[in-house]
Amino acid sequence: MKWQMARRAEKMNPSVIREILKVTEKPGIISFAGGLPSPLTFPIDAMREASERVLRDDGKAALQYAASEGYAPLREWVAQDLLKQGMNVSPDQVLITTGSQQGLDLVAKILIDAGSRILVETPTYLGALQAFTPMEPNVVSVDSDDHGVDPADLRAKVGTGTDKARFVYLLPNFQNPTGRTMTEERRAAVAQVAVECGLPIIEDNPYGDLWFDAPPAPSLSSRHPAGSVYLGSFSKILAPGLRLGYLVAPTALYPKLLQAKQAADLHTPSFNQRVVAEVLKDGFIDRHVPTIRALYKQQCQTMLAALDREMAGLGLSWNRPVGGMFLWVQLPQGMKAIPLLAKAVEKGVAFVPGSAFYAEGADESTLRLSFVTATVDQINTGMTALATAIRESL
Repeated sequence: MKWQMARRAEKMNPSVIREILKVTEKPGIISFAGGLPSPLTFPIDAMREASERVLRDDGKAALQYAASEGYAPLREWVAQDLLKQGMNVSPDQVLITTGSQQGLDLVAKILIDAGSRILVETPTYLGALQAFTPMEPNVVSVDSDDHGVDPADLRAKVGTGTDKARFVYLLPNFQNPTGRTMTEERRAAVAQVAVECGLPIIEDNPYGDLWFDAPPAPSLSSRHPAGSVYLGSFSKILAPGLRLGYLVAPTALYPKLLQAKQAADLHTPSFNQRVVAEVLKDGFIDRHVPTIRALYKQQCQTMLAALDREMAGLGLSWNRPVGGMFLWVQLPQGMKAIPLLAKAVEKGVAFVPGSAFYAEGADESTLRLSFVTATVDQINTGMTALATAIRESL
């Protein structure tokens, strides 16, 4: 039987990261590749106790179909929590999603036509590109530096008329893949461009709570509320296996996002939503997240120290994140990350080549390192192995 594929299906590609993760499953490989939270941070006891209470007190409702918008107490919690981002939103603007990745899919379905111009950072989150690409947009990369997108280049690439950008997609806090964070000054400038140009912002913030010493500046959405969709997630602060995220949208846009959600999966699992609401209701997150920050800070500092020690004199450069899960490495001139990966795996260590994160004009001499799932000893051993692979490639 020969199946006739839709044109959008031809645009779908496997996740480079997921393919690399298969390699890291080999025994003995130290992986800095996956964007996985540390399982040491999963609040197993709190989840068990909350699950028992939900089943005991509200089991029938928890196991039944539910409203597409999401569980009301959880939506109320999200709206209240967003005050710390400088956002004053109604629970009626909150849509609970099956992971924040679903939020990207819903945005793509209702905002992108074939040929639509959309703007992204350089580089940007691979999962967003995967969500957007089947809708056949014209993806335009905006020049970016250590603080995010360049406001002047953003303004220059907004476009006009029928070619005006539908939105710009941004991760201002501890960005995946680079780990960089927008400064207050840059946020103000980017928001000003968006407001003046009538450019919608899709703000993705799965890592914003994972700061080490000080929280990031208020959200972009707080500066452009009528023109922003904000995406959040419980994956990084509770557990990714719950597949629980949310989006916040202006009232003019919310109904269409809700309709897309209804068509996709009717609603996010009721039981998961109620369990998380039960976990959150007594201020648990304010006690739990600081333990994640402390762990990730220690692991990041260990990796930075190992880079300083092992890569001395090899011609590499890297950033120094102040939160999140990733850092970004620039290899010596002329060295490419994909061939290096094969040699690194031979030495027992893996990473993600940076070229996967570019919408256009990929820099093949970059790579992403995740520091959160490896132990201190594994980080030190893995950095030594990576340095050996680099020396042999010079």
